[in-house]
Parts: sequence; C-alpha cells; structure tokens
Amino acid sequence: MTTPRPSRGPLSGVRVVELAGIGPGPFAAMLLADLGADVVRVDRPGGPGLGIDPAHDLTNRNKRSVLVDLKADGGPDTVLDLVERADVLIEGYRPGVAERLGVGPEPCLARNPRLVYGRMTGWGQNGPLAPTAGHDIAYIAITGTLGMIGPDPDGPPTVPANLVGDYAGGSLYLVIGVLAALQHARAHGEGQVVDAAIVDGTAHLATMIHGMLAAGGWQDRRASNLLDGGCPFYGTYETADGGHMAVGALEQQFYDEFVRLLGIEDAAPARRDIARWPDLRAAVADRFRTRTRDEWTAVFAGTDACVAPVLSLREAPGHPHLAARGTFVEHSGLVQPAPAPRFSATPGAVRTGPALPGADTDEVARDWAVPALVSDARATKEQQA
Repeated sequence: MTTPRPSRGPLSGVRVVELAGIGPGPFAAMLLADLGADVVRVDRPGGPGLGIDPAHDLTNRNKRSVLVDLKADGGPDTVLDLVERADVLIEGYRPGVAERLGVGPEPCLARNPRLVYGRMTGWGQNGPLAPTAGHDIAYIAITGTLGMIGPDPDGPPTVPANLVGDYAGGSLYLVIGVLAALQHARAHGEGQVVDAAIVDGTAHLATMIHGMLAAGGWQDRRASNLLDGGCPFYGTYETADGGHMAVGALEQQFYDEFVRLLGIEDAAPARRDIARWPDLRAAVADRFRTRTRDEWTAVFAGTDACVAPVLSLREAPGHPHLAARGTFVEHSGLVQPAPAPRFSATPGAVRTGPALPGADTDEVARDWAVPALVSDARATKEQQA
C-alpha cells in the first residue's frame, strides 16, 4: 500500500477512523493528525450541522474525508472494513447511538481485537445524566470548575468559552487515553474502549485546587484566592486606551520588580496584608489607567515582573515571541495555531488544509484497500441527486 501523505510526526503509521461529529471529538482527531497519524474522517451526507464552511474548519486539517451513510444498507459494513485496518476509532455520539448504527465497540473489536475505541461524551457512558443532552457550560458547572471562574465573588461566574470543558477536559483527556491504550495494544495485542467524559477530565484538572481546599489554602468562593483573581498581583487591569494588562507577580522578587516598574513602591507593603489588598488593588488599577496598553508593554518588556499585554485572537500571531517561535502558521491562506507540542526528531506539521466532506474517498479507498467506499459514495450522490 502507498502512504499518501508522508509525515515524520511521532504518530506516522498510526491509522485513525473518526466518525464525524462536532467539538471535542474532531479536535482530538486533529491533534492525532497533527502528530502524523493518518486520520480518515467518516462524514455523513449533509454534514455535521455545525454551520461553518468546511473549508475553514481548522479542526479538520491534516485529515482525509470519506462519505458514508451509516443509516444506509452497507454503510456500517464499510466503516467496519476501515476499522479492520485501523489502530484507533474516535466517536462522539450520545451513549448507545454507535451501537444502534452498528459500529459500537462490540462489532468493531470483533473485527479488530487490537483496536482502541475512543468515546468522547460530556456526561460519560454511564450515570443518570448519560443519555441526556448537554454542552460544555453544563459539564463544567457540575464539577465546580465554572463556579471558580469570575471577577466577583458575589456575581455570576464567567464563561471561559468552551476551552476548559470541551478541549481541556475533553479532547486532551481523550488523546491521553487513546495513546495510553494504543501503547497497551501494541505491547499486549489487546484493544479496549476509552471512555473520555468531559465531567471527569474537567474535575481532574482541578486536582491541585482540591488539595489546597482540603489543606485550608483555598476558599470555596471565587475571586477570593491567590490564583482566581482575588489577589491584586495576579489579575488583569484596564489601561488608558481600554486595553488590559495581565499581572502574575506572585513571587517576592517578581513582585518587587513589578511595583518598581509600575511606580507604586509606596503601596508595596500591602502585599502580605490581605486586609489591605483592596487598597493595593486600587493603587495598581489607578496606575495602569495612566498609560496605554502599548506603553505599559514597553515598560515591562524584557523584565521579570511577570506582566503581559492581553491580546485579541487576531493580534496574538503578531506578538514578537510567538512570531519568533512560529506558534502560529499560515496554510492555504488561513492563519492558525501550529501543532503542539514540539518534537526534536519527529516534528508535526500542518500538511493539508481542512478536509472537505467526501473529497478523499477514492484516495482512501485505494490506500486502505476498502473499495466499498467508492460504491457507497456513488450511491449517496445518486440519492442526493
């Protein structure tokens, strides 16, 4: 067989089947693809319903797409043909849906006993909420994580986009689980199911905080602690032009540098007196409002004061440090985050743009030796016509 898109990434040679979905499942599959895996996304007729132009869906970069109707005769069998040749399968359906479609763990592992079957859900595969609908905000709400985030202990929590739940507590834990199970499969010839639930991953992310809570070093009240905005030298401040600066001057030596450059050394003694933190916060805020974000950025540049400008998504790629590291790349006219982390011997790369639904059917049918893909795609097009 041919290798269609050679890659020196650390997962080169690993084959992944992704059953199309939205959110954390596709992002997890993108991570595997960025690291060199041959990821084949099984798209459904009509698309995932995300409402984004597939040509701009960056979570489908470095993948190939085939079109299979799992509800049509022969559809599940075609997916099982792919599974037989794969190392990993990723799906993000509600519990029981993959089973009803005929591509659940039982038939997949029967066809390929070494398969790692990765399942991505919000609530998990079992528990009273497992069969119900949900989104990131609800998952992180019940774990206590959402309740930690926000600038006002008496106001509502701040919604952290869907980064904490979907991607940190979801995608990253699915990838960790898949890679661990893949290692086991290669060592022992035994596949298994990975149940990655956003509630589990998000709760796990707060392990350190739970330890601090148990030790009495963390109050169960947002904006009241060292790392949640309660501390005046760990937070954000508005500048004269409406921008913001982020301050993280926790250690004494960094704090000393911070107050010196900010020009409020007279307020520095309030650091250890929590009762005077409101006064210190007011002094810091008043001082930051005297200059623009760019002016303060210049003041703190190259120092150990642990202060940085708060940049927008469009501004971030132009930051000198990120530009020097190549943290963002441009591919096919789309500026996007580069693969991470980095490897000295087997670097990942953005090799291809977002896979368009069904665009790679013929190529994958040849490379994976699954001719049924072509006939399935042709039948789907005829039905749509």
